[in-house]
Amino acid sequence: MPEEAALSRSRLARLIAEGAVEGPQGAVRDGKARVRAGEEYLIALAAPEPVEAQPEDIPLVIAHEDDDLIVIDKPAGMVVHPAPGSPSGTLVNALLAYCGDTLSGIGGERRPGIVHRIDKDTSGLLVVAKSDRAHHGLAAQFEAHTAQRRYLALAHGVIDPADPRLRGVPGASFEPGGVLRIATQLARHPTDRQKQAVHVDKGRHAVTRARLLERFGAPPSALLVECRLETGRTHQIRVHMAHAGLGLIGDQTYGGARRASARALGPAAEAVAAFGRQALHAAHLGFVHPVTGEALAFDSPLPPDIAALLEALRAAPGAQAAAS
Repeated sequence: MPEEAALSRSRLARLIAEGAVEGPQGAVRDGKARVRAGEEYLIALAAPEPVEAQPEDIPLVIAHEDDDLIVIDKPAGMVVHPAPGSPSGTLVNALLAYCGDTLSGIGGERRPGIVHRIDKDTSGLLVVAKSDRAHHGLAAQFEAHTAQRRYLALAHGVIDPADPRLRGVPGASFEPGGVLRIATQLARHPTDRQKQAVHVDKGRHAVTRARLLERFGAPPSALLVECRLETGRTHQIRVHMAHAGLGLIGDQTYGGARRASARALGPAAEAVAAFGRQALHAAHLGFVHPVTGEALAFDSPLPPDIAALLEALRAAPGAQAAAS
């Protein structure tokens, strides 16, 4: 197939099964049929079909847009893709309205190509494909772990290479510069199907790196951390941080019942207790444009709620930046 056609193997298989591929002897329905040099095949591509999701006029913050892709700065509270519990009000609904006829027939449907996702209550950057070619190229970068994703998080605890407890966490190790590396298998929780969990003998390999930026409290009991994703599994940062005893502030699913210490944090403990979502923000996104080859990088400032919480923590006793 010509590369510019940007047809995936799965879509080609569907086209063959549907009788849309014609060879010298007529329609070809066997995907394993051998071809001979010099033979010509015609693939009939139908007009893209509409998807079930309906366009909705929802405001979007756009960091970048061109003919092939769009980078969105997603607010907390917005689901990326329609699901049984969230059939409307999603990023996909907003994109269908905003992009209109500029969307190409990704996978045979006129829809935005969701390459990666961030949780409903996580804010920040994600890239969406507007064409098949862009979708394949972006997906390949995320699969090869060459796309750059950095998150900022506020969490309980503190990262200290001298802490024997952290060194005893399965899958945890320290790299130069005091960077905490967490490498485990992730799969569904054994009893709660809505959650992910660390497993020893099953699941998908996941690697998160966490670098301490600031610590708060006397003694230290909270931190600002930069998390870098090597892989991109569901809830990866939240699960890995909780696994290391560093549950994210406001994370009702993985943060546990841990409470901020008023003795250590002073008045900031109340701000921590009142924070209503996981304090996680997708702050940086970098990738190579799949069509032009240009290196692109985008940064998103902290949203107002996390910024206010950070300021409260910086006013706590013992607050200090980590040594660079």
